[in-house]
Amino acid sequence: MSVEAPAPPRVESPQLVAPVASRRRRSRLTDIALRASVPVALLALWAVGSATGKIDEKTFPSPGSVWSAFVELLTTGVLWDNLSVSLVRVAIGFAIGGALGLSLGIVSGLFALADKLLDPTLQMLRTIPFLAITPLLILWFGIDERPKIIIIAAAALFPLYINTHSGVRNVDRKVIEAGRVFGLRGIGLIRQVILPEMIPSVLVGLRVSLSVSLLALIVAELSNAPKGLGFLMTSAQQYFQTDILVVVVIIYAIWGLSVDLLVRGLERILMPYKQWGKSA
Repeated sequence: MSVEAPAPPRVESPQLVAPVASRRRRSRLTDIALRASVPVALLALWAVGSATGKIDEKTFPSPGSVWSAFVELLTTGVLWDNLSVSLVRVAIGFAIGGALGLSLGIVSGLFALADKLLDPTLQMLRTIPFLAITPLLILWFGIDERPKIIIIAAAALFPLYINTHSGVRNVDRKVIEAGRVFGLRGIGLIRQVILPEMIPSVLVGLRVSLSVSLLALIVAELSNAPKGLGFLMTSAQQYFQTDILVVVVIIYAIWGLSVDLLVRGLERILMPYKQWGKSA
């Protein structure tokens, strides 16, 4: 009986690999250029409008004035002193609210009794706007860090709760039954079947939660904050420093974009099976 020799491993020709890598680089560069085109166009219009006098610099400063204000805030340490305080506030508030939202969403999604006890109350509380509770929190806790942390935590809690709850409840029952057929019960079923299935919903909630936390930070810091980006904005408003106001607004915008990119990165790590298009 003859034995066939195993086929040699396939080796890609360098002549074939190089064009593919080149096409990928060009695709990435094109993608970056497309994403940057609108901000660059807006910046160009802003610069032209300021240079030609179409935009009054007293009400809206030129890009050069904004850049000078940014450099001054950076070199004097004022920017980092206030930005670091805001980052700590968001980190603490989001950690508390996010953990509560995720935990309550899982529990109420898995257990009917918990759903009946928790969901109606949480659905009612989530409709209360930040501005409505801010005076009460200041009255109860003063003007220290606690009201600000509570506002941010509440903002982070509800989007994660809603999406986690929905993700757990919408897990395909056939998938759960298949897990039970393979002997999965209790924690094993939750960890190996339910949690992977609810990841997309949780990531949607995470994206919304981080964005709303930033909005809550702005509301919290505009109310008697001794430091933070909101304090910097309030001070600039009082002294008609429009260049500093624009600097803070741009920082908020970059912060929001960074959060979105962070969640997209998590999506690629946690859901490697998803086919990501070039537009993702």
